[in-house]
Amino acid sequence: MSPVMNMLSPADTPAPVLPTATRWWILVGIGLACLAPWLVYPMFLIKLMCFALLAASVNFLIGYAGLLSFGHAMFFGAAAYVTGHAVKVWGWDGAAGILAGVAVAASFGLLTGFLAIRRQGIYFSMITLAFAQLVYFLALRMPFTGGEDGLQSVPRPMLLGFYDTSSTMSFYYACLLAIGLGFWLIYRAVHSPFGQVLRAIRDNEPRAKSLGYPVNRYKLLAFVLSATLAGLAGAMKVLAFQLATLTDVSWTTSGEALLICIVGGLNTMLGPIVGSIVIGSMEHYLAGFAEWVLIIQGAVFVVVVMLFRKGIVGQLQAWWRERQQRRTVAPLRKAT
Repeated sequence: MSPVMNMLSPADTPAPVLPTATRWWILVGIGLACLAPWLVYPMFLIKLMCFALLAASVNFLIGYAGLLSFGHAMFFGAAAYVTGHAVKVWGWDGAAGILAGVAVAASFGLLTGFLAIRRQGIYFSMITLAFAQLVYFLALRMPFTGGEDGLQSVPRPMLLGFYDTSSTMSFYYACLLAIGLGFWLIYRAVHSPFGQVLRAIRDNEPRAKSLGYPVNRYKLLAFVLSATLAGLAGAMKVLAFQLATLTDVSWTTSGEALLICIVGGLNTMLGPIVGSIVIGSMEHYLAGFAEWVLIIQGAVFVVVVMLFRKGIVGQLQAWWRERQQRRTVAPLRKAT
């Protein structure tokens, strides 16, 4: 085993330790998230959380594995249809329905990734888009999906047999827990030896191969994990809105998730959250402008690209690091 592999082995790599200030900020964020439904429309917040996790799954794949997918809507929508059908028709418990949807999304991710990772760049992206269009056609034609009408009147189920999600407020906190778990999984993956290898593959794949890493296996695992998280977002979405439609598996949903990542900031943990708030708020509060919403979104996207080259969060982090460096260097210059 090479020295680099020894350095990255799980036995030798300590778990990430959050700074005290970061821990306090996380606690403040959790507190605000718990108080938010009493101040803002809960269904709007649930939509933001679902799309934030969908965007985070895309961000994990692009930012940390260097794989650009145009087909994440198939995982999002497939999980929504399966979860909705399991709860409505089969009468499953909510937790079992969510697990079924997530399992189907992971299976689609395994199949798509097994074929797509053999190609790189735009060819990889086109393969994911082709599979997404195939799933869209199946959702349009298969009888249990409802076709163009979608899967409607999905009931809010019990979770684990005792937690009633029939009220919007109770479902909000269940959704908050599930989405929080998804973000925690991303954080653990990124700050683990697995995440370090992914970054090495992203930065220099030939060198990672020369060090003996099974590159395709790591990329496939990252793709399946990303698909699983997108499926979790779709499963929570269908239970929240009690509806699964063709929009959930449409390429426009994949494009919106990518747009959220770019606006918020790629390769950041908070980027998908900030991007979801920005894009989702524009869609919600500017709905009265009808088709002008798309034009306004395009203008905002251009402004973000021009002023925030790394996204909102990425650029703010870069500015903060530069400020800290100037503070560190200034006393040294005075001393000399």
